Amino acid sequence: MLVVEDDPAIAELERRFLAREGFGVHLATDGDAALDAVRRLRPVAVVLDVGLPGRDGISVLTALRAADDWTPVVLATARDEEVDRVLGLEVGADDYVTKPFSPRELVARVKAILRRQDGRPRRLLEHGPVRLDLDRRALAVDGAAVELTPTEFNLLEALLATDGRVVTRAELMAEAWGQADYSGTRTVDVHVAQLRAKLGPGCPIETVRGVGYRLAGS
Repeated sequence: MLVVEDDPAIAELERRFLAREGFGVHLATDGDAALDAVRRLRPVAVVLDVGLPGRDGISVLTALRAADDWTPVVLATARDEEVDRVLGLEVGADDYVTKPFSPRELVARVKAILRRQDGRPRRLLEHGPVRLDLDRRALAVDGAAVELTPTEFNLLEALLATDGRVVTRAELMAEAWGQADYSGTRTVDVHVAQLRAKLGPGCPIETVRGVGYRLAGS
């Protein structure tokens, strides 16, 4: 288990409670040390503070997921860091706790994540050559990895989950941005265009004029 926390008292408290549950615990105090530890030690999970000096926790998490490293991560955030919590979940965090938190709650969340991963079949959405791995937040087209932004991933997931039903721009806005009523749906068109470019010539996304989008051939 890797604990990334720059406050020595909090780090020691987390280490002690995790050790009681039988975890070996390595401590890191900054983002660069955290990335190095993940690569060297291959921990079963990471407890990652968002407010680290230098490279912050969101940056560390982004770097891990960009490197296709899906080690389970629990973010630790301050009470007023709602934006960081939402962004962390979009980037690929598995869960979060809000400071001040109970060490027992932290241990329970870590164990719950590990239980969910044991023997769990991967959740996949597929359409022709497009294969979206929801657990790893990864896309492959004809077997080749394609990098997506969090928003592009959410858009593609929303389309693949509809089985060919027409999805309105407002619905896509709600799925990808969490905004159920937003007048600036032109931004959906911009992101869909970027997504189409990444999917290549065989992109299955069709425009339904005046309404939204759907998958071809569903």
